[in-house]
Amino acid sequence: MMTIESPDTPSARSGAYPPARTRRISGRKAWPAAVAAAFVAAQLVLVRPGIGLGWDETVYVSQFSGHAPAAYFSAPRARGVSLLVAPIASWSSSTPLLRVYLSLLSGLALYLALRSWRGLLPTRVVALGGALFASLWVTLFYGPEAMPNYWVATGGLAAVGCFLRAQADRTLRGPVWGLAASAALMAWMRPTDAVWVTLPLMAALVVVRRWRHKWLLVALVAGLVAGAAEWVIEAYVSYGGLGSRLSDASRIQGELRWNNAIDDQLRSLSGRTLCRPCTGGMPHPVVFAWWFAVPVLALAGLPAAVRARRASLTVLALACAATAAVPYLLFIGYAAPRFLLPAYALLAIPVADTLVLLVSRAHGVRRPLTVTVLVVGLAAHLAVQGAVLWRLVDRTTASRQGWARTADALHRHGVRPPCVLTGNNGEAPHIPIAFYAGCASAQTGGADTNTTASALARAARRTPVAVLTTHGSRPPAYARTWRLVHLDGQVYAYLSPVARDAEAAAPGAGRQSPTTLPQGARTGVR
Repeated sequence: MMTIESPDTPSARSGAYPPARTRRISGRKAWPAAVAAAFVAAQLVLVRPGIGLGWDETVYVSQFSGHAPAAYFSAPRARGVSLLVAPIASWSSSTPLLRVYLSLLSGLALYLALRSWRGLLPTRVVALGGALFASLWVTLFYGPEAMPNYWVATGGLAAVGCFLRAQADRTLRGPVWGLAASAALMAWMRPTDAVWVTLPLMAALVVVRRWRHKWLLVALVAGLVAGAAEWVIEAYVSYGGLGSRLSDASRIQGELRWNNAIDDQLRSLSGRTLCRPCTGGMPHPVVFAWWFAVPVLALAGLPAAVRARRASLTVLALACAATAAVPYLLFIGYAAPRFLLPAYALLAIPVADTLVLLVSRAHGVRRPLTVTVLVVGLAAHLAVQGAVLWRLVDRTTASRQGWARTADALHRHGVRPPCVLTGNNGEAPHIPIAFYAGCASAQTGGADTNTTASALARAARRTPVAVLTTHGSRPPAYARTWRLVHLDGQVYAYLSPVARDAEAAAPGAGRQSPTTLPQGARTGVR
């Protein structure tokens, strides 16, 4: 049977943590709750509820929103996020309300994930681990976003904690149910990520004889199956089978094969939410120094964990973090910082363990020196994370406000619901703009193909249709006689005759100033 000592057991007290400090743990049980509350407050203050919905968010939210028709749901996506936001999106189009709701839920998820580690480590270690994870700019930014990666991260952290608690005391049933729920949450959000995160847990249950636990194995498998069931069923209903959906998902993500994306991840740490293609120079080393420090600190605590007879805890957390990171570091040709959130969450606990041990084992003049160095280092780390987050929020807010302005311009030109937007996403992001405008989004090629050119041409005879583009781009054949208008910034649109008629019939249309195109812009006539 696996042995994981509680911080209050005699053998644990003879290990790394001094008895005097261990006895104070009972007074610190509220620390994880305080960390979760601070995380929620930081999201509301720093990320701001008013920030608009992002590209992927509009796809997830549109599945239940009455604001716009559901966007095409491509093969890699899972319905977990859509179901998560449904209690708000199904009756309200308020983005601030959705942000507050997700902030509160993300804080609750963090608290429950930290609580699953109760009794495995001193409370101060668990709370510090939660604070380290919650203070990353990528965690703060994606906590209130309608995206799946944060939920996989908290689910993975909770799964490992429940697994270890169930191994430490096999009479407990709560951790077994917790493991099932955590696995289901991960698979509900991203089935493939759930498999990667839980791979070491599955291997431990099957391969290591003293770790074999029938009910844990049943709980883990049942959780994964329950969470992924909808995704698998949908694969056969809408994507031609499970193999076909996996193949399509790989193709959409640029074909999953051996590819070293470590340098791409480093470039993305400057605040690039999607680095595809990931070109440009590396950010200043101060921006990504923490990225190299985290695995070093996590591994540095392993010798002390061995002496304290809890090496299994550290090794398993490190193993799950490693497998969670593998596909995004070695098998994908682009980067997004959110991909590694599960790895960051799992590494945070061993890192916190190492930092607390450094302070606990320092004596005499070494203690104030150690504390000073750690405080200064953590303060610098928080300053860097805050600076990156601040710039990212400003940049993202401006970008999404631009989409809202484009949607307003479309409305002024007669493109109002029910309506259809199409175009080349590489030029003008018609999918999120369609959601902002309340229109359906359509695409005749690429990863989000959901219609044909002939179908769009037929729809344009009875519905306002706009082809979003940039200045100088050639329109599709069916739109070459349509009117070209300037919407906002670099975004232009070819408007179907129905949209033109709707614009002319709109109240006050005659008072609108004519659209001014730059010299040499094409009129759409061929």
